[in-house]
Amino acid sequence: MEYLEFSRQQVTDLQSSLQREYLRTNKAGSYASSTIINCNTRKYHGLLVCPVKEIDGDNYVLLSSLDETVVLENTPFQLATHKFGSEFNPSGYKYIESFKNSPVLTLVYRVGGVSLQKEMVLVDNDERFLIRYTVLQSSLKDAVLQLRPFLAFRKVHEMTHANACANTRHKKIENGISNCLYEYFPTLHMQLSKKNEFVPAPDWYLNFTYDHESERGYESSEDLFTPGFFEVALKEGESVVFSAGLTSVKTSTLKTLFEKETKGRDSQNNFEECLRHSARQFMYRSPKGCEVIASFPWTGLWGRDSLVSLPGLTLAQGDWDTCRSVLDTMAPDIDGFVYRNKGNVEHTNTESIDTALWYIRSVQQYNWNVKNIAQTRKLYQKKVEEILDTYMSGENGNVVMHDNGLLYLPDENKALTWVDAKINGVPVVKRWGYVVEVNALWYNAICFALELITKKSFQEKWKDIPSKIEKSFEEIFWDEDKGYLADFCVNGEKDFSMRPSQIFGASLPFSPLDDDKRHSVLEHVRKELLTPCGIRTLSPKSSQYKGTVTGSVEERDIAYHNGGVLMWLLAPYAEAYLKLHGRSGVSEIKRIYADLETLVQEYGLGTIGEVFDGNPPYTARGAISQAWSVGAALRICKLIENFES
Repeated sequence: MEYLEFSRQQVTDLQSSLQREYLRTNKAGSYASSTIINCNTRKYHGLLVCPVKEIDGDNYVLLSSLDETVVLENTPFQLATHKFGSEFNPSGYKYIESFKNSPVLTLVYRVGGVSLQKEMVLVDNDERFLIRYTVLQSSLKDAVLQLRPFLAFRKVHEMTHANACANTRHKKIENGISNCLYEYFPTLHMQLSKKNEFVPAPDWYLNFTYDHESERGYESSEDLFTPGFFEVALKEGESVVFSAGLTSVKTSTLKTLFEKETKGRDSQNNFEECLRHSARQFMYRSPKGCEVIASFPWTGLWGRDSLVSLPGLTLAQGDWDTCRSVLDTMAPDIDGFVYRNKGNVEHTNTESIDTALWYIRSVQQYNWNVKNIAQTRKLYQKKVEEILDTYMSGENGNVVMHDNGLLYLPDENKALTWVDAKINGVPVVKRWGYVVEVNALWYNAICFALELITKKSFQEKWKDIPSKIEKSFEEIFWDEDKGYLADFCVNGEKDFSMRPSQIFGASLPFSPLDDDKRHSVLEHVRKELLTPCGIRTLSPKSSQYKGTVTGSVEERDIAYHNGGVLMWLLAPYAEAYLKLHGRSGVSEIKRIYADLETLVQEYGLGTIGEVFDGNPPYTARGAISQAWSVGAALRICKLIENFES
């Protein structure tokens, strides 16, 4: 079998198949996603999910699913699978022979004497989803294929229900129909490459149930509208292409279009190919420029996450141009150090105080890769200087630079670091005062800037600050008896909860710690936080530790930052480890990297998810495809390559 191909036995095991999800994205900002048996388990699932700029730019599910029925000698066999309440109906997954993820999503069904192949493609530069059905074998003269679309026309974060406001009328177009359920929405055009009969049967199907939503504490059922069904006869060896798009097409071109879209698709025949393919899916090109979508299916554009993931998604693959394009696109949105995260999420947007420091870190990594400081200086010294000057000025009350050189966050009720979840306006983890990774990033940014910016006025202003920070960083965060760094310090009180942010004190190119202290930090992280899937956000020894990221929204937010495992933290861990151990440490990092391969074979296929339980078996949770997880894996791969070369 091919990589990420699943047999009949695997596919028909619902406990397994409903936990495996596919994802396809395109450069137009659309995506398609469902489980490998095409039974939607999330409100975010759908065959055509598009950003609708005419409304608010958010993603909207237009075509939720397309049900197939094969009619043999007047006997219908339903190939679709849905859950209504507690029952699966129909149960078409029982007819699936196999599922293959790459390079084209492919399912093979066997029913009666007919073998039917279904291949699915999201068009690269158009908001259009294509499905090609081919009768591979048939013991009968003709097989009749019926295709019933289910329409949602709602925002991805919401549910829809049967209502009298929907425009349930359709219009006939070439070999198909068009529908637009509500004003201001785009029209959905559904067409087939072959003449067919469309049988009008407008109706609402009630109570589609999405188990992942109930698990996450959200409303879990909705109603979907169907305008009727298409009916077409197919002979053995014959194919027909179904198209769902925001514009109509000449149906005579659909077969050619499908062939064109399948050529040159990324193969996903091994772990690294999966990572590279997944990395490209996060790149969103718009008139504004190039941006990084932080995760699928829900986060959207999210500044800090995008910058953390950027070096792995681009530089680790030698794609300097895309990295530079993203940095250039994001630069205008960084007003000093304030960057308002812009995402399609349930949480309130957050003003972070460290995103601009992550921006400088990405510039630093860009410079290390291109090895042309004159070019980096020309492109980014002005922005880097502006960022540092804004921190020093204290013009925003969210952060203050103290005389000891460190940055101080004065408000305990603001979640301004990467630990940014809140419940009823109160941070899940109150991290304020002197925060460890903020000051590690700050020190690194200043040291890099002193290399980058040669202006005399800048040098005079900043040259003495690194030595101040080195002294105060150790005084504030280090404890000789404990042998690791405090997470934060307020009014002399240090929080020594064993958390992962201290890794950055050991991993960044410029570290305020000596080698012995960095060794000690890593050893404590290894013993208490390291897992095969990433780094825990809190040690299991803590009374606040939560080993599973499940339950209500509030319970999941608490667990996420108090024991949940984040894979992206493995990249700085690997950096710190190799910096200290050199070539002798490569075997350990290769072992860690090898353990990650299982992650692309479950949950989001060919990609890596957002968070994992802190307790074995480290079950995947959250978004099925997370940019900083994929970026971290690619960075680790590149680190290994660099040390072995």
